[in-house]
Amino acid sequence: MDRRLFRERLPFDEIRASFQWDVPKFLNMAVACCDDWSAKFPNRIAITHVKSDGRASDYSYLDLRRQSNQLANVLTANGTVSGDRVAVLLSQSPQIPISHFAAWKIGAISVPLFTLFGEDGLQYRLADSGASVVITDLANLPKVLAIRGNLPKMKTVLITDGHGPGCLSMAEEMARASDVFQPKRTLAEDDAIIIYTSGTTGPPKGALHAHRFLLGHRPAVELQHEFFPQPGDKGWTPADWAWIGGLMNTAMSCLYYGVPLVSHRMTKFDPEAAYRLIETQGIRNMFLPPTALKMMRQHPPQSRLAVRTIMSGGESLGADMLDWGNATFGCAFNETYGQTECNLCLTSVAGLGVQKPGAIGKAVPGFDVQILDADGRLARIGEIGQIAVRQGVPVMFKRYWQADEKTKEKLVDGWMLTGDLGAVDEEGYITFSSRDDDVITSAGYRIGPTEIENCLTGHPDVAMAAVVGIPDPLRTEVIKAFVVLRDGADLGDLERVLIERVRVRISPHCAPRSIEVVDKMPMTATGKIMRRELRDRG
Repeated sequence: MDRRLFRERLPFDEIRASFQWDVPKFLNMAVACCDDWSAKFPNRIAITHVKSDGRASDYSYLDLRRQSNQLANVLTANGTVSGDRVAVLLSQSPQIPISHFAAWKIGAISVPLFTLFGEDGLQYRLADSGASVVITDLANLPKVLAIRGNLPKMKTVLITDGHGPGCLSMAEEMARASDVFQPKRTLAEDDAIIIYTSGTTGPPKGALHAHRFLLGHRPAVELQHEFFPQPGDKGWTPADWAWIGGLMNTAMSCLYYGVPLVSHRMTKFDPEAAYRLIETQGIRNMFLPPTALKMMRQHPPQSRLAVRTIMSGGESLGADMLDWGNATFGCAFNETYGQTECNLCLTSVAGLGVQKPGAIGKAVPGFDVQILDADGRLARIGEIGQIAVRQGVPVMFKRYWQADEKTKEKLVDGWMLTGDLGAVDEEGYITFSSRDDDVITSAGYRIGPTEIENCLTGHPDVAMAAVVGIPDPLRTEVIKAFVVLRDGADLGDLERVLIERVRVRISPHCAPRSIEVVDKMPMTATGKIMRRELRDRG
């Protein structure tokens, strides 16, 4: 099956001008990502799961279909019905897509959850979503058992790799279940998945997406991976599959296009282990978050890797990082921008000449992305305003779960307001500035942290940087930078050197007043720096 939207390498502007969305009336993501392939190519490898000891196991599309059918029968037998919420609390493994597929096949709503969450984080999301089922493993079971008494709607806990009190063994239940199941004929507009925001600007909100959500990723994924898929492509990401970036940018997109997907549990990201995995598995297409890239930069590979495409998103990459990526992997990094509520709406496409250091890229075909000023009007060229996406694209969320007022704040006058600040230039490139609440107001200037952070990480001794505003009675705020240094870096006169670097390369009014060296950054589960926590440190 050739599902590509773009089969010719036309200029980007021509692709944009001719593109039209084609969303069918009926769509089920499990059928599109699993059963359709199983029907035509049952033995085609869908997932290669690499265990911690390096041993690998292959799962065909037929394996995924049979096992998701068995699990769908198990869920149904235990009272799960269409519209119920099924939480998936697992590390990267084939059991994640199998669990989502099973939920979607019965018309239920899946809820991906990070294994990094503690009891409070899990309880909040499970209670808010009203999940009646949790699928987890022995490593995460203690957290679930500790909060189960506070979750009256939770009826069933399935354990993938063992037994627990009051829980069901998923393997044993599936072994007794039929591997035949007729998926519900869902509408493309039917509810499918709730993905929680990272909570960087307040309590996490559950973004409810429909089955059409899958199709909304197609134009960006194909272009970011330079006319994906190509013969020999094979995908992997170290990003957790509970995050929209890991689950949709890579896992479900690979399965939808029939591209072999590598899964591997990394309890802690190890750059050298990542390089080994890329080489031994012949991985050609990757989604690498900026945090992973910055760590990999500190430990360059020992041999040339046969990588075809790399996409990155979540935070802006500077020119230095783009240059390093090209020199190290022999391919350009294509940056992307999106949110849990509306993924992959801006992109660069180096192969079509759509790339400008410091800018994310241009609006993806099918998307209208603009910069709005404080009055909701289109901002002038170069003027910083709020990044907004016009409603009507299939990848956009339907609403926040049980949060109608927050939905109304997000969807205004036909636009989805991202809460992110940026600017557009005369060529249509959009540059990310900061979250609206991350803007630093100093001596009358409104300063975004991203440009400063890119400047700091451009120094060879800086592995990671975060910039925040600290209250100041005279200037409102002064700029403070927190940096993680590479191993073996000499502190010496580094603070003065870094401050001067920003002063010269960007502007004196952007130079930090002080720089604090930290061992690690406070991060959200999606790998974003929690500047709010740094501001609290002062």
